[in-house]
Amino acid sequence: MFTRRSILGGAMAAGLLASSLAAAVRFDRRKPGFDVALATGEVTPIFVDPADLAGVRRAVSDLAADIGRVTGRNAEILSNDGDLPPRVIIVGSLGHSPIIDRLVAAGKLDIGDIRGKWESFVVQTVASPLPGVREALVIAGSDKRGAIYGVYDLSRTIGVSPWYWWADVPVTRQDHVRVSYGRYVQGAPAVKYRGIFLNDEAPCLSGWTTEKFGGMNSTFYAKLFELMLRLRANYLWPAMWNNSFAEDDPANPGLAEEYGIVMGTSHHEPMMRAHKDWTDRRPHLGNGQWNYATNREPIRQFFREGIERNRDNEVIVTIGMRGDGDVALESTGGLKSDIALLETIISDQRDIIAQTMGRPADRVPQVWVLFTEVYKYYDAGLKVPDDVTLLFADDNVGNLRRLPLPSERGRPGGFGIYFHMDMHGGPFSYQWLNSNPLPKIWEQMNLAHQYGANEIWIANVGDLKPLELPVEFFIAMAWDPSRVDKDKIAGWTRYWAECQFGPDHAEEIAFLLSRYAKYNAWRKPEQLRPETYSLEHHQEAERVCDAWNQLVERADAVNAALAPDQRDAFYQLVLHPVRASANLTNMYVAAARNARFAEQARASTRAEAAEVRRRFLYDHALSDYYNRQMAGGKWNHMMDQTHIGYFDWYPPEADIMPPVTDLDLKADHGFGVAIDGSERSWPGFYLPPKLRILDSISKTPTYIETFPRGTDPIAVQVTADRPWVLIREGKAFSSSPLDRRFWIDVDWAKAPAGQSVALVTICDDRGSQTVEARLTAIKATPSQAKDAQGAFGGLTGAFSIPANAFRRSIAVDGVRWEAIEDYGRVKAAMSIFPVDAHSFQDPAAAPRLEYDIFLGEAGKYHVLLVTSPTLEVIPGRTLSVAVILDNQTPVVHGVFTPEDRVAEDFLGDRHLPNTANNARTMRFVVSSDRPGRHVLTVAMIDPTVVIQKIIISKDEPDDSYFGPPSPSMPFEIT
Repeated sequence: MFTRRSILGGAMAAGLLASSLAAAVRFDRRKPGFDVALATGEVTPIFVDPADLAGVRRAVSDLAADIGRVTGRNAEILSNDGDLPPRVIIVGSLGHSPIIDRLVAAGKLDIGDIRGKWESFVVQTVASPLPGVREALVIAGSDKRGAIYGVYDLSRTIGVSPWYWWADVPVTRQDHVRVSYGRYVQGAPAVKYRGIFLNDEAPCLSGWTTEKFGGMNSTFYAKLFELMLRLRANYLWPAMWNNSFAEDDPANPGLAEEYGIVMGTSHHEPMMRAHKDWTDRRPHLGNGQWNYATNREPIRQFFREGIERNRDNEVIVTIGMRGDGDVALESTGGLKSDIALLETIISDQRDIIAQTMGRPADRVPQVWVLFTEVYKYYDAGLKVPDDVTLLFADDNVGNLRRLPLPSERGRPGGFGIYFHMDMHGGPFSYQWLNSNPLPKIWEQMNLAHQYGANEIWIANVGDLKPLELPVEFFIAMAWDPSRVDKDKIAGWTRYWAECQFGPDHAEEIAFLLSRYAKYNAWRKPEQLRPETYSLEHHQEAERVCDAWNQLVERADAVNAALAPDQRDAFYQLVLHPVRASANLTNMYVAAARNARFAEQARASTRAEAAEVRRRFLYDHALSDYYNRQMAGGKWNHMMDQTHIGYFDWYPPEADIMPPVTDLDLKADHGFGVAIDGSERSWPGFYLPPKLRILDSISKTPTYIETFPRGTDPIAVQVTADRPWVLIREGKAFSSSPLDRRFWIDVDWAKAPAGQSVALVTICDDRGSQTVEARLTAIKATPSQAKDAQGAFGGLTGAFSIPANAFRRSIAVDGVRWEAIEDYGRVKAAMSIFPVDAHSFQDPAAAPRLEYDIFLGEAGKYHVLLVTSPTLEVIPGRTLSVAVILDNQTPVVHGVFTPEDRVAEDFLGDRHLPNTANNARTMRFVVSSDRPGRHVLTVAMIDPTVVIQKIIISKDEPDDSYFGPPSPSMPFEIT
């Protein structure tokens, strides 16, 4: 949820996160400082020593061009320090730049807090640094990447977005650029290696690179490496399916070394070899089997070649072995013998690393990736040397599977996380648009940070586009998680929007960015089906469509207000995903209406079929514009991914429109009636219609819809036989204007106390057809109304409580429930902080939340906690929580009990629905000994639980995606 307070506070922190220079760069002369460019057209030159590292010198050329992008005139690059001008920018890395080292030795440059640190830098204005030089702006890195990051820091703060090329973000022209006098330091990152994995790259990325660059060659990777460094990323798993980084273009590895990108290979490609390297050679390598037990020596030689060609490069070597083509290792017959084989493989790999690189293996960074089935070997006791980083993987949908135990921490190689923002595989594929809301990324990666998995963070980002926002957030959080805490995510997003589009519309753009990702995460677009959102209950499908359509209206309004040169960037970053996602949802809901209306014999069945076809074609038009017209066709193929009509975990070969149906309509076939809460229609169903019971505490209306059943329109009248029944006409949830909705409500001031019954009559203007629906209304007594005041609930029906709507929160020993704003299905979810708190055995003495509720009658009630689908990140922890009604005995339920652990865990029977819903429902039963007001308590047992909402129902709740809305916000989704 965006508030002015959270945005302002977050923007300040985000500015500091993005650049130590954020508050120092100005575009006027009101404060003294170092002039990078003057309004007269003069641009300060940049000096970089020719003896410095090639990557630093190359980054300086980017800075010179960036100054040109801002001012209209590139900075001159100098390489002779014997004749420097009075004002100069000096860039260099410690130990490689003689001029930087001289400034340090002379006491002109203070590098005390960056010396010997990883990827750190200082930016300092220095008066009279050298003979003939009046002042200098010095950018000094503790190492190569430190200097490079310092260079790009200045680029970013003068107005060049890291996405200037990758998302066509225009640069605002400035006549004057000044850096306030002072010293600005950026220390070492929290996560040592911060990277991305290009994966599942066909058809989009591969099609685009083939057209634009002739393949994934050094020309393409130069663009990617520059972006990564501008984002402060340093680690890459390159594109792999039918691609070989080192062999498709032999210049690639040397280019990565020059730029300063640490190269690795994916979880199933050991020893710096691409899978394509193996498939290209398979017939010539021994028996051709990727099986160490039967083809050891050829595979050893294959490994050795991979290390040999990278012996002089900065790499992280993936070790271990999986099966041929991202599948499980071919078993030797049992777990024990499989572990023995893997230990042999790893031992041999480390021997090859040491022999080939000419230094002990523990001095070469290595990683063992615990992906999918690899966990079982670790859990069964396979241990790798302590210098090897253990990379825990998520469940492919952004839920961490494992975190380091206290007893495991302290190993030199440390731990890391392999995280997914894109997936081609189980439990299902999602490769089209961004469905990764930042609060969810923060919540999971904060667990990684707090539990000590900080050596490597790498994210599977698919084609890279269109995941620009979550990619940058992930890298920024890896750099300094403390500056992007849960209360500053909205501000960070606003700051990001301002960096791309300026301040005028930044708040609205930030809202659009966060909201479309949030809606897409309710149910990833690829997992949408016509039946996902309920047509019958709680106006659910209608509210979802309304939410998306309002988002489109707001995005269209911003687009119209932007300058023309901003619209290509806005289309790819905001407008296309908003329009396309909204359209897809509306299409599936129209397909649902088509099927339901056919069952109800509505003439509007035909209109819904036409709406499905229209939106199916519109989806393709949106993609075609992205591919062929936006930015002059620069990004052609980037929207080639199929995404409609999934029938298995993998994408369909072509988009498949949802099936639609038609009716054989007669000219005069009367009218029909449908009611809120039922899929039936009348005349036709053998039982008479009963409208949903209304009560004076909940005060939510109900409705009926009328519709022609033939080709001719039918005029109907809706009346009631009791004066306290209110009837007003509204818009039907239909594509046909001939369908009509009539809202039925109660004038509670006129209604009698207790339970009353009325008949609502629907008839045509000729009196030839009549349908009667029964309405029951329950009016609370004065004492009931008083009891219910300020409480959730009512006299009848299910109700929900937002988890953050507690009356009281009780902390214990500094452990407390806190809100995570804009999370999941709600405005704010509740989780335990600190996240690594110990478990509590006694719910009555644990951190807890108390809610005031009103129950209409005594008896048993279902209490459902809608939580995040958190996994068993700490082995043996059951992920338990307790529910207490008043002072009764706590009801404790756990997720990972001995009975349910397998079903709830990765790829268990419940994993697919939990991840598809992006939620897990924990079910409790409590008993009320009396009607009236009560206190419901939710108590912590284990940390890492995230509660989104609470649903309470006397009977089983209606079958709907979100469940009943809260009485305090009955028509809101979030």
